[in-house]
Amino acid sequence: MHMGYVCDMMRIMSKILDEIRKAIEASDKTRYWLSKACSIPQSQLSRLMTGEKGLSLDALERLADALGVEIVVRHKRTRKKAKQRTVKHGKHD
Repeated sequence: MHMGYVCDMMRIMSKILDEIRKAIEASDKTRYWLSKACSIPQSQLSRLMTGEKGLSLDALERLADALGVEIVVRHKRTRKKAKQRTVKHGKHD
């Protein structure tokens, strides 16, 4: 596997985990409820919340579903180069 690909995947997974953590914190659901609803041990949820461990994609999907959120991975949009502005007589064109 290409090293750049692995780094990209790690960055994507890190962002997904951060968003799931935020969704858990913002939800009215307890970790106990999430644990039972998603068949994920509470200890695993605790390690997820502290950033100690991640979750499998299957577990992340179950957790996202229980939280009412969707996991979406898409290609990054490319930014257009900003137009250069010229200065004439102290004014921007």
